[in-house]
Amino acid sequence: MDREAFERAKIKVLLKQHDPHGFGTLQEKTVHAVMKLYYEPNEDYHEVPIEGYIADIYTGERIIEIQNGNFNRLRPKLEAFLPLYRVTVVLPIAHHKWVIWMDEETGELSPRHKSPVTGSAYSAFPELYRIKQYLGHPNLSLVFPLVDMDEYRLLNGWSKNRKRGSSRYDRMPLALYDEVSIERKEDFLQLVPYELEEAFTVKEFAQAAGIHRDLAGEVLPLLTHLGLLDRCGKRGREYLYGIRERYR
Repeated sequence: MDREAFERAKIKVLLKQHDPHGFGTLQEKTVHAVMKLYYEPNEDYHEVPIEGYIADIYTGERIIEIQNGNFNRLRPKLEAFLPLYRVTVVLPIAHHKWVIWMDEETGELSPRHKSPVTGSAYSAFPELYRIKQYLGHPNLSLVFPLVDMDEYRLLNGWSKNRKRGSSRYDRMPLALYDEVSIERKEDFLQLVPYELEEAFTVKEFAQAAGIHRDLAGEVLPLLTHLGLLDRCGKRGREYLYGIRERYR
């Protein structure tokens, strides 16, 4: 993790957005643009045609794909790239987030309101499930930068206050808090809290990890699918999970 490099990338993108000849947020979302410059400052390596697709970054040795979500769209690229290239998928995650509402008609902005949710690497699991068949591939690695950011949302939802069902306009990165890297599938075990030495339930995992039980209910089946955990009995009505012995 290099916070100074992140700041340089952020400033460069913001300057381009204020340049009438730059790309701006309507052409490329801000977080995506900053991440691309952060992971590869040389723009000659950006947006490279390869294997019938456009890679966000291709250095000649590695492909880097910056994803803001919707991993369903990533599957065809992984199918084409992984047999031939080392691929790193980067999923920026909002660590601390402040929401700003925008009125489409007047352009008026609401005050910033801090979201009560703190993002973590666990937040990636609903998306990872969409590419679970590729997660054990030796050419695939993952990076989850945890970024403090402002999120601008349009007041165009279906509820009375127009917030529910609304569209996200853009996200403005503020600072890089942390970075979680997965170079091989065994690295996912860093996300199993150390104190869970014995068999544990979804509820116990959620409490130890500091996440919602519903999210823990997505994490544990995926780690089991990867062969890192075993389902090893029940306690009352709840299934028990444990780290597969050869990984201890």
